[in-house]
Amino acid sequence: MNVKVTVVRDILEANERLAAENRALFDRHEVRVVNLMSAPGAGKTTLLEKTVAALSGELRIGVIEGDIQTSLDAERIERAGARAVQINTDGACHLDANMVAAAVSKLELPALDLLVIENVGNLVCPAEFKVGEHAKAMILSLAEGDDKPLKYPLMFKESRVLLINKMDLQPHVNSDPARIEQAARQINPAIEIFRVSCKTGEGLEGWYGWLRAL
Repeated sequence: MNVKVTVVRDILEANERLAAENRALFDRHEVRVVNLMSAPGAGKTTLLEKTVAALSGELRIGVIEGDIQTSLDAERIERAGARAVQINTDGACHLDANMVAAAVSKLELPALDLLVIENVGNLVCPAEFKVGEHAKAMILSLAEGDDKPLKYPLMFKESRVLLINKMDLQPHVNSDPARIEQAARQINPAIEIFRVSCKTGEGLEGWYGWLRAL
């Protein structure tokens, strides 16, 4: 058991060092970086498409896409008008600082104001690994249920922003956004919460304003 604990600690410490190097690089180029996390299907890529369309006249946006396989999401982001780099983890359930460093080398950081790292869809591992970001943000689909903050507290603890997405489904699901907010704030009193619908556009201005102020 002690050997396992030591290995995990060494992995996390090595990742922390690389994340600090990434962060220093982003700061030198004055690029603000958001690590965007969620379960699969919560709406990360759709949110980014909407964000690129809304802010492209104000912010120069780049995206790093993390997926186990395919480049489908990166292709969607490029069609929306932003530069995108795909990372395929081939089974790993999260991005780490080394993966992000390799992807960043394919971007022109001086040409960016904002970089969004769309992490692999997972409510556990992405919250444990820093990648050099200035802030973690997460999306929770209303359809996932209002028990998720209690089941996956670390994700909510580590995130500065929570977007409760798919509010247009509220009449059709047995999930209470007020319960989500209450539980999230018990875990992280400072978390900012926006109720949004990427389908209708509801609430997205609050998210855009947060990005502008980052």
